[in-house]
Formats: sequence, structure tokens, C-alpha cells
Amino acid sequence: MKTTTTATRSVDLLPDFRLMTLAVAAALALAVNSSDAQMRGGQRAEPHGVSTTSVQRSRGADGAVDSVRAGRRGGTTSVDRYRYGSGTTDAAITAPRGDVTQVDRTRGSDGLVDKTVTGARGGVTTVDRSRGSDGLVDKTVTGPNGKSTVFDRSRGADGIVDTAIAGPKGTTTIDRSRGADGAVDSVGNGPSGRTSTVDRIRGADGLIDTSMTRPNGAVTGVDRTRGVDGTVDSLTTGPDGGTKWVDRIRNADGTASRVVTITPFSGR
Repeated sequence: MKTTTTATRSVDLLPDFRLMTLAVAAALALAVNSSDAQMRGGQRAEPHGVSTTSVQRSRGADGAVDSVRAGRRGGTTSVDRYRYGSGTTDAAITAPRGDVTQVDRTRGSDGLVDKTVTGARGGVTTVDRSRGSDGLVDKTVTGPNGKSTVFDRSRGADGIVDTAIAGPKGTTTIDRSRGADGAVDSVGNGPSGRTSTVDRIRGADGLIDTSMTRPNGAVTGVDRTRGVDGTVDSLTTGPDGGTKWVDRIRNADGTASRVVTITPFSGR
């Protein structure tokens, strides 16, 4: 599960996704009706004051990592994971009001892991992965309403993997290329022809910083730094100057917890 942090109305910040999925998030931002895929589990904060959330992780006896997320209003979301002999990990996600979402993973005959997510109200979303003739893993995501989105990956002449995302509202393409510093940049083109770019830069510390330009020209920057415990912290600055600080802490059992502090732009 990827835990999203609270966003503010005046601070349109990127979710705290891993680096490898940033380009997908950029492209999906082009499709207004794809908000379920982008912001699942997210909440919006009121446009005032500093808000803080935290995620505490721990490793269970079966080796799976559980987590507890404390929101800015005091509510908690817990993720209890179970590891099976097949190597797959299922999860039960309990929301602040007690609603439970089940995530069941199964390994197909092709060795790839598929997933079924059953929501608190009984809605089911499936993720079916398959390996193409080029060896890359594609997937089809089908929501409770029966509509599907297909992620088709292909390797370009430069060896970098591009993606075409075909959904109910049209197709978004993500074209990746490697810069002179070795970092992978990307250009996303949405169904309406609108374009977003993700420019990555490798800093002197070896970490990759990011600048994302949205179709309307707004720019969001992510600056990463390595803490004394080896974990990577990040500072995200939104188009209006608001910030999101993600402070990660390494636990004794090897897991990493984090504290997220969002500060709205104060110039309005």
C-alpha cells in the first residue's frame, strides 16, 4: 500500500510516491476522471495552518511489514499484512471509522502476482498482470463498475521503458528518455493532447531531485537528502510556494517510519 499524505487547497503537491512511479502520476494527472487511480485513500486539508501526519512501521513474525498511519485529525489507519508460503502478501486495511478493505494477492501460472481489492462496501477492483512477448509486464485494472484501464509497456530503441495507458476516457502515453547525468526524464501526453514533463537531476550526493511541469505551466519541485541513518528525506515545493517535508526514520527492525509536515503558502 502506498500511503498518501494530506494535501492543501493552496498547496497542490505531488503525492509521496516512489521515484519509479512519478512519471505515471504525472501522466495520470492529465486525465481529470482518473482521480481514483491517483488519489486513492487521500484526503484534502483545510487551507490554513501546518498539518502533520505520521506512518509507523513494524515487522511482524512472518516478516511482513505492518503500518499505522496517524492523520492530522487524530484518526488512524492500520495496515496488517500477512505473508504466505507462496511468497505473496495479503493485507487488511482498517480505516479510522472501522471500515476494512481486503487485499488478496495470488501468483498466476506465469509467475506474476495478480491482486483483488475488496472495499468496505463490497466493491471489487482487480489487477491482472501478464508478460508481453518483449518480457515486460503489462497489467489490466478493472474497477467495481466493470471499466478497465490497460497499462502497456514497451522498450524503446534507447532501452528505456515507455508506457501507454488506455482507459475509458482515452489513452495517455509516457515517453521516457535518459539524460546526460543518467537520470530518466519523461513526457506524458494525455487524451486531450495536454502535456506534462518530469525532469530528473542527479545531485552531488547521488540522489535524484525532480521538477515536474504540469500542462498549465505550474512547476512542482522535489529535493531529496540522505539523513544520518541512511534514509532519504524529501522537501516538495508546490507552485505557490507551499511545502511538504517528509522525514523518514530507520527503526531497529529495519523498517522505516515517517513523519510528514505540510506547510501552506502564507502569502495569501
